[in-house]
Amino acid sequence: MKKPTPTLADLRENYTMAGLDVIDVHPDPLVQFQSWMNLAIGSKIVEPNAMTLATADNNGVPSSRIVLLKHYDEKGFCFFTNYTSRKGQDIAQNPHAAITMHWKELERQICIRGKVEKVSHEESETYFHMRPHKSQIGAIASEQSQPIENRMALEAREQKLLEKYPEGTTLPLPEFWGGFRIIPEYIEFWQGRPSRLHDRIVYTIDENEDWHINRLCP
Repeated sequence: MKKPTPTLADLRENYTMAGLDVIDVHPDPLVQFQSWMNLAIGSKIVEPNAMTLATADNNGVPSSRIVLLKHYDEKGFCFFTNYTSRKGQDIAQNPHAAITMHWKELERQICIRGKVEKVSHEESETYFHMRPHKSQIGAIASEQSQPIENRMALEAREQKLLEKYPEGTTLPLPEFWGGFRIIPEYIEFWQGRPSRLHDRIVYTIDENEDWHINRLCP
């Protein structure tokens, strides 16, 4: 007899890989982040730098999407995009955002919240020219988040740009494209545990830019 298909309410995992306590984490959240990121990269997870970016406009209407973390340091966490996109418009109106990185293979996630600023023109230009040639072309060809009649029209734009800027030529950085930096105010490290009693260790920063560490209930 065929088994019934499980319902969404039936789906659950019991996390048993590891635990996490306040005494386990580094006092500096960036060092702790780097430790977890290095492990995720070493574990051969596909796109370990993928993260959900949540933004909201000035009316509080939220939106979210997956983007890629491309740089992080003591100043913050950087991603690159079209400034006229939905996320770019949200950030222009409301310069705050949240990101979540989820590594199910490690039963871990990291949640970060903070203010957002544009990176410098020089930083954007450096990263733009590090990208593959066709990725640069694609960034110029796509009016991100704007309606377009069909895919053929998008590919026609791409082809026209490829003819103007063949492989080996230098493309100019578009004015509408560049990086954003999330300056963290809250960083949470989440480790899955049995019976949904997960470990949540959170760093929050005070007015003196000192980090404080606490455990949260799951």
